[in-house]
Amino acid sequence: MEENLLADIERLRRERRAVILAHTYQPPEIQDLADFVDDSYGLSVKASQVADADIIVFCGVQFMAETAAILNPGRQVLMPDPEAGCPMADMITAEQLRQFKAEHPGALTVCYVNSTAEVKAESDICCTSSNAVKIVRSLGDAEVLFVPDQHLGRFVEKQLGRRLVLWDGFCPVHYALGPETIRKMKQRHPDAKVMVHPETRPETQDAADFILSTGQMLDLAKTTSHRKFLVGTEEGILHTLRKVAPHIEFIHTSEFLRCPTMKKTTLTNVKACLETGQTRITVPAEVAAKAKIAIDKMLQVSAAK
Repeated sequence: MEENLLADIERLRRERRAVILAHTYQPPEIQDLADFVDDSYGLSVKASQVADADIIVFCGVQFMAETAAILNPGRQVLMPDPEAGCPMADMITAEQLRQFKAEHPGALTVCYVNSTAEVKAESDICCTSSNAVKIVRSLGDAEVLFVPDQHLGRFVEKQLGRRLVLWDGFCPVHYALGPETIRKMKQRHPDAKVMVHPETRPETQDAADFILSTGQMLDLAKTTSHRKFLVGTEEGILHTLRKVAPHIEFIHTSEFLRCPTMKKTTLTNVKACLETGQTRITVPAEVAAKAKIAIDKMLQVSAAK
């Protein structure tokens, strides 16, 4: 059955001139069929560079597909399951951000890409977990509003030694990982290094050896001399890590680190979206134009040395 589905997807991919992008939190079988697998920043860059495809199939959550649509206005961007959302992105609306900005006149707004297109459109610049420190540093001494992830914001504060004005959003999956779990796992695996995502709580980050975005975790796995890691982020990355560094033992820190919306993508609905062109993700032109400014600024700052 799976072999037939994969053969059908491959045929449809060629016929429709489609490229398939998958986030590292996607199920293993989705990662394996994708043309490109990366974190949200890597996929944002890849979406802006796609040149020879008419269709982008985005296997991730809605804000990621919106970003791809903003950066590729002449192409169809399809999501296999349009109900794959992000709880963190839903924790702030454009109206709430406008009110937040009104309370802090003159401040600059840095928006984590885990947010809706409407929120990006109200922001000065976007960031991802891999470049948030660099983005905020580029703004000098200006007062900075950081939305929506308070934990990534606190990580940036610690790295730069300055205060930000933080929204109180968070990732429910990463929030579930506490320092006590890290300590218990380290007792069981004293020879392992611990890597966690900056969306985790500050006290959890304090218990780790490395605080890294998913892309940075993959980079570390390719170059490190360590041979055993406890991994504190969504379970999907275990598949990616084991592919890029099969000689390293990767152990998941908690069974609760599983994003249900990231698992909504299946081989069946990937095939269906290629067959039917559903569901197409679109962003209103005015919103897209404003959001693109914030995204482009992020890409420019990230590319600068």
